[in-house]
Amino acid sequence: MSTENALLTILVDRINNDTLVLPTLPEVAIKVRQAADDPEVNLMQMSEVISQDPSLSARMIKVANSAIMGRAVKVSTLHQAVTRIGLRQIKNIATAMAMEQLFVSNNDLIKGYMGKAWQKTLTVASHSITLMEFYLQNNKRTSLNRDSITLAALVYNIGVLPILTEAERHPEVFANPSFLAHAIQKLSGKIGSSIMDAWEFPAEFSDVALSWADPSYKPEQISYVDFIRIGAILEGTLQVSDKSAALQTYIDKGVISSMQLFSSDEYNEMLSDVKDMFS
Repeated sequence: MSTENALLTILVDRINNDTLVLPTLPEVAIKVRQAADDPEVNLMQMSEVISQDPSLSARMIKVANSAIMGRAVKVSTLHQAVTRIGLRQIKNIATAMAMEQLFVSNNDLIKGYMGKAWQKTLTVASHSITLMEFYLQNNKRTSLNRDSITLAALVYNIGVLPILTEAERHPEVFANPSFLAHAIQKLSGKIGSSIMDAWEFPAEFSDVALSWADPSYKPEQISYVDFIRIGAILEGTLQVSDKSAALQTYIDKGVISSMQLFSSDEYNEMLSDVKDMFS
């Protein structure tokens, strides 16, 4: 049995036996989510929790000053940022912004793969969030919202992490990038869904991780998966034989208005602003 097939067998067995080591949610994200679930928590207390992580604090201020918050007046303090974003949204947005902490490794080779995976995730997320903003402008009564798409778009590909971690024990497989791509395509959805369940995230996030790359998944109702798929098609993460035909499906479904959206100044300005949130 080749090294590649052996690794694939190991991964499949560990998934089936629930013995695959899954990443844990970043500590600051756990604290934020616990605080947000406390009915007695106030904005000042939430600010104190987030302030324990300087990087997350800076990103919350960036989010508060972004175009998706629709405010022209800039905030300069974390408390102002939390007040603007609001307790209802801060739980998912803060969790999303902490995700980068997981894409790290002490192994230079793995670090490189994780860095590329994270950058692709950011590109897909930026498109997904931007698309959601345009969708919300014309669909006021939808249950979909920007804080959930922000988190969903940054965890959709979380399943790659255990695969890369396991592959680290078999460095020879990195000489065959196509094998890793195959393993990720075959297994990352199921692994990602398991991670979402282990983190006790709502079912919609497990659905995103499990289904975003599954061509057989075609729900009638518009969901977060649609926005992430469009972002993945635009970025090239989701390979399709005919990009125009694939995107036309989402025009017909009502997710996007037309192909012209992607070349419009409004879309690209919003996209640039969203990307800046993650820089």
